[in-house]
Amino acid sequence: MSTTETPRSAVAEGGATAGAVTGAAPGGESPRLTGRLKLVLVILLVAQFMLAVDFSILNVALPAIGDGLGFSLSNLQWVATAFALPAAGFTLFFGRIGDLLGRKRFFVGSLALLGLASLAGGLATSPAVLLAARVAQGLATAAATPAGLSLLTTSFPEGPLRRRALGINGALMSAGFTTGAILGGVLTDVLSWRWAFFVNVPVALAVVVIAPAVISESRPARRASLDLPGALTVTGALIALVFGLTDAGAHSWASTPALASLAAAAVLLAAFFLVERRVAQPLVPLRTLGRRNVAWGNVLGLLAFATETSLVYLLTLYLQKTLGFSPLAAGVSFGVLGLGTVAGGLLAPRVIAATSTSTALTVGALVQTAFTAALLFLGTSTGPALALLLPATFFGGVGNMLVIVAFMVTATSGLPDSEQGLATGLASMSQQVGITLGTPVMSTVVAGAAGASTPAAVHHGVTSAIAVNAALTLLTALLAATFLRPRRR
Repeated sequence: MSTTETPRSAVAEGGATAGAVTGAAPGGESPRLTGRLKLVLVILLVAQFMLAVDFSILNVALPAIGDGLGFSLSNLQWVATAFALPAAGFTLFFGRIGDLLGRKRFFVGSLALLGLASLAGGLATSPAVLLAARVAQGLATAAATPAGLSLLTTSFPEGPLRRRALGINGALMSAGFTTGAILGGVLTDVLSWRWAFFVNVPVALAVVVIAPAVISESRPARRASLDLPGALTVTGALIALVFGLTDAGAHSWASTPALASLAAAAVLLAAFFLVERRVAQPLVPLRTLGRRNVAWGNVLGLLAFATETSLVYLLTLYLQKTLGFSPLAAGVSFGVLGLGTVAGGLLAPRVIAATSTSTALTVGALVQTAFTAALLFLGTSTGPALALLLPATFFGGVGNMLVIVAFMVTATSGLPDSEQGLATGLASMSQQVGITLGTPVMSTVVAGAAGASTPAAVHHGVTSAIAVNAALTLLTALLAATFLRPRRR
């Protein structure tokens, strides 16, 4: 698709994006955006930022929620798990549903559900009501994330404009995860944990009111049938995988529920691939999944999210358990990481344009590896530790965002608009499984290496886990350099 071509889905729907992107000037200048398409971009980015914030905003507030509603310590993890299970499990399914029913309709409806669920969570007076609200938030996130990304990729033609949009989106997603940790601490300390839910309501309401008048509907010209057996098997596999990973992190990788869930995930995933080989209109066409950019792009995206989000967890342990920081002070310390991700998101489109997506992936992963490995030299004195931690997290965030933006461009490029919901659903699934996967793995490494809860023992455990984290980022660079052919943009 050329940089001046209107997305096919918008043409099929009589959409308003026609003419929204001005063509290149005679002198070869880059295409520019009209005011209308800028507004579309703002709406989609605000929504994606809010969805990213939701992944982490309750982490700091969990003890206060437990005290306020009477959660036992062993059951408190379900506040996070009740969100993670549907958010990861239904993403691919809902991404395809959005393709069939219309992405704008699905996006607006899911944001309305998120606003209502957030209001219910903020007003909850019992654990059961709060957990039900978290499940609804997870379902809304599973629907809104791929629908929003599909609207983004189909509204902006493949080329400089889409790279720029995905760069800003990637920066805001990562910054949103960091902002959530900070905002959760501030709201809990200053107001109440309930405001970690209430903050979503006005944002969701604004998007629901404005989006229908600004965003054009996007769907394939020919509606395909839904592959229900494929949808059920892949959704069950993802839910079992996330539950198994979460239980392993909370208890042990040898626990019976964790092993049973992971075994069920493997069986259901095998059944899913058998189904996809036989049905006429599969949920995930194997020809699409067999594309090198789609398959390896998503593997690298999963590793990028798993390593950086779990590093935040490791450094939270280090700051609070070794250096004695308060939750709020630890959250604020990650503001520098947030700045690094924003800088990386703005830099990434330029790096991709000057080199290639595979080069950006490789270089970004190597930068992330170098600055993650630098954290191995963290000590137990506050001053020297912060002098190393702050610049290392900043530049590590820059490298991580180069990987994330290049992964999004890689995994969604070269596909027709009819498969953008599938492509963004796969990318969203990789993101959410990566976020869920990283922390249990690193938690197990910390527990195995620490052996005790003293500051020195925690420091040793965190350092061991940081070494594993750095090895995974190096693996990301090696995979990108080996399996992705350079695609000059």
